[in-house]
Amino acid sequence: MTDEAALPRIGDVDAEPQHEAAEVVADIARTAPVGRMLIALDIDGTVLLEDESLSPGVVDAVRHAQQQGHEVMLATGRSWDSTHTVMSLLGIHPEYAVCSNGAIVMRRIGGPDATEYERAHVETFDPTEVLTLLGEHLGDAHFLVELPDGQRLFTDYLDDWNLKGANKVTFAELSHQPVCRVVVVAPEKTDKDFLELVKHIGLSQVSYAIGWTAWLDIAPQGVNKSTALELVREWLGIPPENVLVMGDGRNDIEMMQWAVSHGGRAIAMGQGPVEVHDAAGEVGLSVTDGGVAAVLREL
Repeated sequence: MTDEAALPRIGDVDAEPQHEAAEVVADIARTAPVGRMLIALDIDGTVLLEDESLSPGVVDAVRHAQQQGHEVMLATGRSWDSTHTVMSLLGIHPEYAVCSNGAIVMRRIGGPDATEYERAHVETFDPTEVLTLLGEHLGDAHFLVELPDGQRLFTDYLDDWNLKGANKVTFAELSHQPVCRVVVVAPEKTDKDFLELVKHIGLSQVSYAIGWTAWLDIAPQGVNKSTALELVREWLGIPPENVLVMGDGRNDIEMMQWAVSHGGRAIAMGQGPVEVHDAAGEVGLSVTDGGVAAVLREL
């Protein structure tokens, strides 16, 4: 039989069983070339375990993604001082880094091998009102503010905070200048306590995120990881459908909704709360099981 004889007549259609057709489509999806992706990873609970060690396999998986031509960066609530140390652990020097829940975007100065960064975008707000409200209800809490230049001021020492280079001040001094964010930790409170408190006092003119434990992170109104990542995406010229974000916390919800709503992907870590899972639409392995590595190895 000739090749021509094996072909269906013009106008005819060869049909395959449904399960075989599904396998063909899946194979095409796996092997189809993917354009350069913007991969934004949260830090705590995503690339780092609770003890600050790296999630299993994450370094090799990040290297694999970079070798495929993708831009792997961090999008975190951490300040720049602690963000760049995690970048070093991962062995990456991306063009941009999103810090302080989107209030700070850092930009690399120089080529791919450069390690120096500058502030490319900074958002601030007047913390006086929110600090006054919180101080009235959380008199025993630990407070920290981050200034536009990266300097941090705090009221009480806390083991969980990396306070190298930070300055201890009185509560009143926290409000003397515009800030990029306010962090509040009340060890005797739970995340549910904070949710109820925020609802009760009616925080306005700010954005906020509540952590797994008793911490509250406050940013300028309308500012979160997604607003900063949209700037980065535009600067890099990466299509929105080529965005992949991964995280585990409530401060990742907006960036997940942003990615999904524009045709990209959002994957929640397995140990994250249900509202984070719902925002992402995809749920991967936990950070202890190497959730990031499992996803990046498939790219």
